[in-house]
Amino acid sequence: MLAILGGTGIYALDEVEVLEEIEITTPFGEPSGKVVKGRWGTQELFFLARHGAGHRLLPHEINYRANIFALKSLGVTQILGLSAIGSLSEEMAPGDFVMPDQYFDWTKGKRLQTFFGAGVAAHVSMAEPVSANLVTWVAKGASQCGYKLHAVATYACVEGPRLGTRAESLFLCQAGCQVVGMTNVPEVFLAREAQICYATLGIVTDYDCWMEDSAMHVKATEIFEQYGRSLGNAMSLLGYLMKGPLPPEDPEIRTALSYALLTPRETLTADQCVWFEKLTL
Repeated sequence: MLAILGGTGIYALDEVEVLEEIEITTPFGEPSGKVVKGRWGTQELFFLARHGAGHRLLPHEINYRANIFALKSLGVTQILGLSAIGSLSEEMAPGDFVMPDQYFDWTKGKRLQTFFGAGVAAHVSMAEPVSANLVTWVAKGASQCGYKLHAVATYACVEGPRLGTRAESLFLCQAGCQVVGMTNVPEVFLAREAQICYATLGIVTDYDCWMEDSAMHVKATEIFEQYGRSLGNAMSLLGYLMKGPLPPEDPEIRTALSYALLTPRETLTADQCVWFEKLTL
């Protein structure tokens, strides 16, 4: 089962026939809003607006754990996120699509990054954090629709909500990052802990502020203008993808917890057993 996590400007999917709106409370708190179950083309899917209705949640205010756990509890096995991103590479121009295959966490430790802790110890492998099958599926669709998509890139996640300094932008370039955003961490890591295949379709809105020409430096209003122009292409691409079958699930991701738990299961409390078992489904 596929879920779409809508980023900036995507608080509903007009193309989706709504079947049900689901309110969920999780052991990790409240998600960003109701989860919509719907039908798009040949696919049934779930949709959740990452920032909540009307963009009421800043990146550091999102309850990422509740969002991922809510989707997992509904039977979601694959997540495609939609995100506005800045480019740290001239090759990745505003309006292009980018699907990161690697992540660099440059947040400040304010976000709850894991389901584990408080007596439950697990260490999940994150060497390859993204579902290769999801990326291939979307990239093939983009090619067939005539959209430019970059399928190899490292996404630097910054804390926000402020935009970065030029020194920070240059540092991330030198660190080998090609795009920058504020929301994919810890989302991508929590998805792996929940054994959910995950990938992001990033929409490039700007060149951040690493360029010498100050006229090219990012401004919030320009982000939303470019993003708005590109959303139509993103929806068209998703509509094309929904006419066919979903990609196969990555077996390594769907069994990621098999060798990750260090705490003996017999020592878990009843409440811990309930949520841990849901993660392993």
